[in-house]
Amino acid sequence: MTANIAIIGFGSITRTLLASLAGNGAVRVKNIVVRPERIGTPDHAWQDARFVGSIAELDADVDTVIEAAGHAALRQHAGDVVASGRRLVLASSGALADDAFREGLETTARETGAEIHVVSGAIGALDALATAQIAGRQEVRYTGIKPSRAWRGTPAEQCVDLDALEAPTTFFTGSAREVAQLYPANANVAATVALAGPGFDATTVSLIADPGAVINRHVVEADGVLGSFRFETTATPLSINPRTSGTTVFSILSFLNSGSNSVRLV
Repeated sequence: MTANIAIIGFGSITRTLLASLAGNGAVRVKNIVVRPERIGTPDHAWQDARFVGSIAELDADVDTVIEAAGHAALRQHAGDVVASGRRLVLASSGALADDAFREGLETTARETGAEIHVVSGAIGALDALATAQIAGRQEVRYTGIKPSRAWRGTPAEQCVDLDALEAPTTFFTGSAREVAQLYPANANVAATVALAGPGFDATTVSLIADPGAVINRHVVEADGVLGSFRFETTATPLSINPRTSGTTVFSILSFLNSGSNSVRLV
């Protein structure tokens, strides 16, 4: 049975995802949601997908909506997706640190029968975190290590001199909620860890600028009643957008293929 989907956004994540879906008969991209002024422009076209400006314009047979456009787009469209009863699969989990926004989506989804899934993105260990959280209280720490240049244009520039660093330097330690507020463009991994584990306030986050790094590293550590674990991944960026991890794209693809690789909120 073919899944009919829509995708919010037409940036590097969506374009890489579309290239990966070419020839996949199990998934059909019916609509792509973009800003209205972009509709009809020469660079906004893909096969027979219809570009639209709102969720209200989606084809009636679309059952799943993939968000791949960032926090602002999620805030703009997520409420309409769950109000329509469709399944929402999102990548911009940092926006869910806003409790009122997240709880509003969850309430509406329960009323309409919609589902909300957060894809794993650049991080693993979500099953282990969720299992440990059910068993009892756990302490969870997430450390994000990126090349110094990757932190340019963020508040890190007010904490350290990124161009003068000679060794890996921790410039932020706080909660996942604080990261979502201060570093929204870098908050999605921390937020996903928090959603799978003890929540935004109980998840400790450290951010590190490493002048010798060439790729991003993500480390999740947890201690709880079931014991301890440490999980580390490296994330190769997309060639068309070095700020975006390739694993984000393929975690979406994995979800579409198997329904796994996510944290389900509702």
